Amino acid sequence: MSTILNKLQGLSAAEEFFAALDVPFEQAVLNVSRLHILKRFNENMARAKVAEMAESDQFEACQSCLASAYSDFLTSSGVKEKMFKVFKDQAPQAGFVSIDQLKTKR
Repeated sequence: MSTILNKLQGLSAAEEFFAALDVPFEQAVLNVSRLHILKRFNENMARAKVAEMAESDQFEACQSCLASAYSDFLTSSGVKEKMFKVFKDQAPQAGFVSIDQLKTKR
């Protein structure tokens, strides 16, 4: 495993990932969406196949994956993005039903 991937593997707090990869962030955004951002970061890294890249390219790829994950949640939320199973399994809300559409059973 490469140096940067080893370093990232030892991190736990979202702020540590942003510091290690030198990606700017707003604390308020992280306070609300940290788990969603880190999950999306992991998905982005898998999709980009960062582990298969040359070690010299991995830092920039990781940086790009984290910046992309962060930007996704600047204008969206975890519920809208459906990052976790609990949101994916949630049944769609019923639409508006007017009083005229209701029928009584007799």
